[in-house]
Amino acid sequence: MTPPERKQLPHEIPSWVPDGAVYFITMCAAERGDNAFTDGATALISAAKYYNGLGRWFVHLFLVMPDHVHGLFSFPAHGEMRKAVSAWKSFTAKKTGIRWQRDFFEHRLRTGESFDVKADYIRRNPVRAKLCDDANDWPYIWPR
Repeated sequence: MTPPERKQLPHEIPSWVPDGAVYFITMCAAERGDNAFTDGATALISAAKYYNGLGRWFVHLFLVMPDHVHGLFSFPAHGEMRKAVSAWKSFTAKKTGIRWQRDFFEHRLRTGESFDVKADYIRRNPVRAKLCDDANDWPYIWPR
């Protein structure tokens, strides 16, 4: 039996979404379960800072796990989330040799959703994965 064809998600920011909306984004390595990002973690953070400086996105929180990254991002007015994330993934793939999954997961924080709850979820990810005992000990996070 042939597996179903994977669809490409739109990732377009609707015109009615206010500027500065915050998105919870997850990007995964092509091979989940591998330790693909450990050697390139500092390069991924540096690249996130670089794109932040270019104004392609605004990083509220960025954390690197062994096979995926989580972040809380905002995009400039009329910014294109898909283009910014795709360009960053392409840039980091060339710099580090990381192979990314084709797409990414995004969820816009809506009214009533707590930024702090999502940030805590991201910060505690290494603890839940038993990579450290205290979230403050995880080195691959920006800003601290």
